Amino acid sequence: MKIFKPILLMSLLAILLVSGAATAGDINSNAGTSAFPFLKINIGARAVSMGGAFTGLADDESALYYNPAGIASLEEKRFILGYHDYFVDMQSGFVGFVKTLSYTKAIGGSISYLNYGDFTETDKFGATIGTFSGGSLVASLTFAIKQGYYRSFGGTGKFIYEKIQDYSATGAAVDLGAKYTGDRNRFSVGLMIQNLGAQLSSLGEDKDKLPLTFRTGLAYNPRGLPLTLTSDLIVPVDNDPIIALGGEYFELKPFYIRMGWNSFGSNFRTTDSDDSWAGLSVGVGFDFRKKQISYSFSPGADLGDSHRITLTGGF
Repeated sequence: MKIFKPILLMSLLAILLVSGAATAGDINSNAGTSAFPFLKINIGARAVSMGGAFTGLADDESALYYNPAGIASLEEKRFILGYHDYFVDMQSGFVGFVKTLSYTKAIGGSISYLNYGDFTETDKFGATIGTFSGGSLVASLTFAIKQGYYRSFGGTGKFIYEKIQDYSATGAAVDLGAKYTGDRNRFSVGLMIQNLGAQLSSLGEDKDKLPLTFRTGLAYNPRGLPLTLTSDLIVPVDNDPIIALGGEYFELKPFYIRMGWNSFGSNFRTTDSDDSWAGLSVGVGFDFRKKQISYSFSPGADLGDSHRITLTGGF
């Protein structure tokens, strides 16, 4: 608890300091300057329904994305299968596995993709001459280790591939994460660096930086309540800081109810939009035969709605 209190106070202070910037509504001068922006799309219906506030919790297979240190606490062989019906006819998916090597070590791997859908191809006079498509793929390997009961550390190596029509780009990156779990699992704290790397080849002549992101998160189980509360502070180098808040109600096990909010949702609205639901998310989960199926719904204002469904569990 002595370690937890200063971390909690510093995190809360950081959230207060950046909250004005996160909600100011001005376009960040670095927005759109990074390669492979799809790397910032959250995965997993459970985590997304909790606003994407999962860095500190990271207690299931989606820790492969949110904080690789979290897989060190998983047992036996685990898997995750996810499908995402995204905005404007785009779809994405995530497949991953985790295997414990010993009480203190675990490895994992994952593949995620994003299909951009079909685009109309025209000539220089504007006449339609056909269609083309595009997509992205990320292949990752993860290793995590526990130091005692309370601390764990993890790292992920990623190869990135993107293609649009006849043009392609590649990149390589690493994610680094750490997690501290308090006594009796009442709370946990996570730290994460995502997408630390470089573009190896680009769609055009110039190479761009990767969407480097810093995350810190808290998870807390109030005494006597069947509830887990989470919060994340997410700081991308190419945009304003993001605040994410979430909760999971598990009194009705094997049925779960989840809700969250993410400040990035304000970017989905156009100037004259009055859609106040953008940024909110809701979801449910259900356990059966040592597996869990989860669903999340995220309204995206003028862009449309986003649906995710995820299956997790043991082999």
